[in-house]
Amino acid sequence: MGVNLRDIVPKTVIRLEDLSGKSIAIDAYNALYQFLAIIRQPDGTPLKDSSGRITSHLSGLLYRTSNLVELGIKPIYVFDGVPPALKEVEIKRRMKTKEEALIKYEQALKEGRIEEARMYAQATASLKDYMAEDSKRLLDLMGIPWIQAPSEGEAQAAHVVKRGDADYCASQDYDSLLFGAPRLVRNVAISGRRKLPGKNVYIEVEPEVIELERVLKGCEITYEQLIDVGILVGTDFNPEGIKGLGPKTALKLIKEYGSLENALPYIEDAEFPVEPQKIKEIFLHPKVTDNYKIEWREPDVEGVINFICCERDFSEDRVRKALEKMQKGISKLKGKTTLERWFG
Repeated sequence: MGVNLRDIVPKTVIRLEDLSGKSIAIDAYNALYQFLAIIRQPDGTPLKDSSGRITSHLSGLLYRTSNLVELGIKPIYVFDGVPPALKEVEIKRRMKTKEEALIKYEQALKEGRIEEARMYAQATASLKDYMAEDSKRLLDLMGIPWIQAPSEGEAQAAHVVKRGDADYCASQDYDSLLFGAPRLVRNVAISGRRKLPGKNVYIEVEPEVIELERVLKGCEITYEQLIDVGILVGTDFNPEGIKGLGPKTALKLIKEYGSLENALPYIEDAEFPVEPQKIKEIFLHPKVTDNYKIEWREPDVEGVINFICCERDFSEDRVRKALEKMQKGISKLKGKTTLERWFG
């Protein structure tokens, strides 16, 4: 779900090219889910190899990462670990949503409503354990670093940026801000021309940068008050939030009363799964690790070919072209700066 702060967060639209030379800690599961949802056949069927294994995630990971590196961007993928216990309700809600979407997808497909079927199919995307392992294997072969988070990937990505080991963190969700990410960039994995669901309309999806300091200054609140706003609206750890309460009203309440605790007596039907302070603690003191190594390497071209062409039936010609783009990007960075700038 992610916290809905869209209406109160100032953002700057940029081009991917503007991020050249920058390192980005990408919420891996967030990106992989987008690949699984979007990269499908016209009838909604995901890409598969000859053995029936889904490969949409690998396709997105290869081609999107090669595009980023070609532009001189240095990606770091951060994988989720064990979710906090409070996320169980949200996980069950997502599972139910996927089950309902699957029923609607199969019905639409049966009745020949192909466009509708594809829309429902996107909502059924599910990330299996083998997909995460395949993704890590591909990243290793591509020479792209990845980090295993002990818990939430967004929290770990925010931590990496706060430590100065990356310039930005990337996710579609605004939760990164609640985890204290100084700089968040959205639409990294899905920028470009996209079709609106259920409509014959295409839009240009552009990357946008959100700076925590600018958000706090624009809203005239502190970081902890931003977390309070998020909790009122609803997070992955209290997905219901306060019924009917949007981000603008939540912001007004926190500014008026100073804190969530002070505002609660004036809010009707304010219920939470646990004490709000416990939810707040997840954002203020998330489980993260400093035990990681960030190192970019030249791609193992033949290793990649052997994996996704020989084992997963990808087109060798297309894969080689993608890897050539990566190598051009690496060469560009070497030329602009020093060899150490790319290889860390």
